[in-house]
Amino acid sequence: MEKPVLFLENAEIYQRENLVLSNVNLSIQKGEFYYLIGKTGSGKSSLMKTLYGDLKLQKGAGSIVDFDLKKIKEKEIPFLRRKIGIVFQDFKLLSDRTIFGNLEFVLKATGWKDKSKIKDKINEVLDKVGMKTQAYKKTYELSGGEQQRIAIARALLNDPELILADEPTGNLDPKTSLEVMELLNEIHKSGKTILMATHDYQLIVKFKQKTLKCEGGELFEVAQKATV
Repeated sequence: MEKPVLFLENAEIYQRENLVLSNVNLSIQKGEFYYLIGKTGSGKSSLMKTLYGDLKLQKGAGSIVDFDLKKIKEKEIPFLRRKIGIVFQDFKLLSDRTIFGNLEFVLKATGWKDKSKIKDKINEVLDKVGMKTQAYKKTYELSGGEQQRIAIARALLNDPELILADEPTGNLDPKTSLEVMELLNEIHKSGKTILMATHDYQLIVKFKQKTLKCEGGELFEVAQKATV
């Protein structure tokens, strides 16, 4: 069997000094899509932050896209983040730049040098999210849904092995949430592995995928019916 893209064994997840999740066991294989649900304060964000290297894994074992979460050093975190795509609730786009400039900034920061390759890559990811004609707009000229499309395009720039989406529809209205979810679904169908933290139960019901829940200091998989 192939090595999992994401693996946690008896992991303990801390938020500062507080233990928020204990005995976490999780294995996500290439091409799977999981939702991560749970009330505010249940440990979802802390788990996500541990996965992209913002919080240290203090106890247990864990690996993500071949990086050991226990042993990862500060200077290796940028390399980890090149192999995963992260989509945040609040988009985290640079407001003083165009869309093209935002994406170019990421590519240059991750070592891309060739101008024509940079341009081709940016056009390719914008095409995937249906935003190719908007490349020279400033981010503040876009609606929330368009900004989230750009944030998803940015997550795809380095062909990540795993996309971590942390409440990607949290700031969007229902119609826009649906469009963003359809886009993530298409990306999943193209072979990408996705872990998506969400509060939006309507999306979970409409787009059925495996679901993990944080509750009472534990993480467990829930049957689809139980989430409604």
